[in-house]
Parts: sequence; structure tokens; C-alpha cells
Amino acid sequence: MLLEDDLLLAMDMEEFLAGRGYEVIGPYGRVEDALEALETTEIDGAVVDLNLHGKLSFPVIDRLRCRNLPVIVCSGYAELPELKQKLAGLPLLPKPWNPRKLERLLEDVFEAVPR
Repeated sequence: MLLEDDLLLAMDMEEFLAGRGYEVIGPYGRVEDALEALETTEIDGAVVDLNLHGKLSFPVIDRLRCRNLPVIVCSGYAELPELKQKLAGLPLLPKPWNPRKLERLLEDVFEAVPR
């Protein structure tokens, strides 16, 4: 699953993921749409933008974690003190995103998930 509110970035990430053999569900630009997809679609893991038009995506992140699904959090806000504790232990992809960094995270986080 891909959750990203910036359309151009979402398209770039979708192309990047698909080019590496991942089936991309989404991209979704709203927390509500991603939560609905989690209820209706089989998902093996996710790359999730933390801030979607000013709304934090913790409901999606929490639901993924409750299901023990791998998640990579993409954010330019991850170092803020009020978010740092809540993101502890999650793999983070800083924005602007670096394709090599995402590739390393995918290998580390998703390697046990069949594609």
C-alpha cells in the first residue's frame, strides 16, 4: 500500500515500487481511504507519508502495526520531538526521498514478505 498526498511524489514512488516488482495498492492521498482499503484489500505492507494535508497518518500506521505488517514511514517531520517518540522503532524515509535509501529500507523491512 502506498499512502502519499503529493500526487507527483506518489506517482514517482509508485513507479519506483512497481519497477522493483512490488504490486502497489493505491496510492491513497487520505487517511480515510487508506483505512477503508485496509478493510477491503489484502495488503502485505506499506509506505506511508506521515502528514497528509495536515492530518497525521497514525491511524493507518497503528492498524498496520496491529496486524504485524511491515511499514515504512516517509516524512519531513519525523525529527520533531512530539513525533519522535511515537515513531520510535519504525523505519523512516526522510523527505525529500532518496531512491537508494528507499531501496535499502525495502530490502530490510519487506524481505520476508512475498511479492
